[in-house]
Amino acid sequence: MRAAVVTVSDKGYAGEREDRSGPVLAEALADLGAEVVERHIVPDEPERISALLAELADRGDIDVIATTGGTGIAPRDHTPEATRAAIDYEVPGIAEVLRFEGYRKTPLAVISRGVVGVRGRCLIVNLPGSAKAVAEGMETLGAIPAPRRQDGARRGPGAWGARPWLSATPTPCSRWRKRESASWRW
Repeated sequence: MRAAVVTVSDKGYAGEREDRSGPVLAEALADLGAEVVERHIVPDEPERISALLAELADRGDIDVIATTGGTGIAPRDHTPEATRAAIDYEVPGIAEVLRFEGYRKTPLAVISRGVVGVRGRCLIVNLPGSAKAVAEGMETLGAIPAPRRQDGARRGPGAWGARPWLSATPTPCSRWRKRESASWRW
């Protein structure tokens, strides 16, 4: 899996603030087996964000684009709107579980407006701008198993928007219960 990391931050883009969440995101993606092939910092300008997401996804060599920043309720937080303008369709369940799991750690997670969607064959995921929230969000994403085919076999190439996405092996977490057969279920 090949991934790109996009940090959305006016101050980071201007060199006034160190990007702390982007490196955490890149490391978390690498820990899940992704090859992070590009990292970008862009200002909170919807047109620039949308254009970069579209450009990266349309190239066809990136499976996942993960963004950090711009998902709150500040006047300059435009990442969700920019992402919606770039994607073909949303995958709301992933965004919902990110907020739900985040809420279990801090009530402020409910004001995150991040979206998840697909453009072409590329999954685009919005994460908050704090390094801690990125680490927690990536832990949640890593626990989401890849879809299965109708015959029950784990999908290989073709999972998550026509390509393998994050971890193909489910990670035990508090939501799963172990059955006697030692397989995991929700």
